[in-house]
Amino acid sequence: MGGPEDNVLVHTNGSLARLTLNRPRAINALDLDMIRAASAALDAWEHDRDVDIVLLDGAGERGLCAGGDVRGLYERTVAGDAASSAVFFREEYALNARIAEYPKPFVAFADGITMGGGIGLAGHAAFRVVTERSQLAMPETRIGFTPDVGGSWLLARAPGRLGEYLGLTGRTMDASDAIYAGFADHFVPSESLDGLRDALQTRADPSGPAELVLLFDETPDPPSLRAARGWIDDAFAADSVPEIIDRLRARPEEEPSATAGLLEQLSPTGLAVTLAAIRRARELPGLRAALAQEYGLVMWFATTQPDLAEGIRAQVVDKDRSPRWQPATLADLPADAAASALSFTPAVPLWD
Repeated sequence: MGGPEDNVLVHTNGSLARLTLNRPRAINALDLDMIRAASAALDAWEHDRDVDIVLLDGAGERGLCAGGDVRGLYERTVAGDAASSAVFFREEYALNARIAEYPKPFVAFADGITMGGGIGLAGHAAFRVVTERSQLAMPETRIGFTPDVGGSWLLARAPGRLGEYLGLTGRTMDASDAIYAGFADHFVPSESLDGLRDALQTRADPSGPAELVLLFDETPDPPSLRAARGWIDDAFAADSVPEIIDRLRARPEEEPSATAGLLEQLSPTGLAVTLAAIRRARELPGLRAALAQEYGLVMWFATTQPDLAEGIRAQVVDKDRSPRWQPATLADLPADAAASALSFTPAVPLWD
């Protein structure tokens, strides 16, 4: 059977249940109908004795999922439709938590572009597979926003200060970097995915997904993030975004200087809130607590901050790549901006 308009293909073959995101022209970007179709399938499979393993993959050659439907978020935000945004985020985050807590083995193929909402699906799976085509990122600061879908939880647990670095810059990770940063587990060449899929379906010997994935797992190249840990850990340990930029500017290498230049172009509000959110997530007890924190933050952005709509306008709608942030500089940002965001209480709570 297919999901709404076949944007999610829901099928079983033997003991393998498969969710295939099927909007290849949009790199399988998630809308509410897709979230609901996936959630309904997981509900049905949980108590289906014939289903032993669940596999998530994406149609097309470009990627698993480019993220959530940011154009829809833009339209709701400019229309002041906070209630619809709350519905979307509540159901998306419930699906993220469901995947993390699913009682049956959940395998995700993060092949190609897997960003934002795609990380919310694949990043919390029990078995996270990447390939030589994988491009993983939490790029929300590029649109004046903050990492969500449990992204702050993953970032907070990356080695050293990689969480702050990846969260603030939105840098794209290849397979090696994704595994090193804790966003993936196994490297499988894309040409071997069909074989792995067949093995999960037939489950001859060995029969468990952990053993089956290891049959196809190969050693990726050394991660570039490991080599950059020296300057990343030094700069991104600073107390504030302006201090991070100062530390980056003080280093002689080209990459720290370029990183400082990038941060100076991004939303001051988005950067300050993201830094605070990742650091607070390190102290939270679990993914659900991180999702609750993120829900408060995204609703704060959607209902009180002009930068979210402006960032989507500049990057996705008009594509002029010239956002006009408010405030425009870190120097103009109120000192309590991050605290205000973290203390925001949405009108409708995340968890019933």
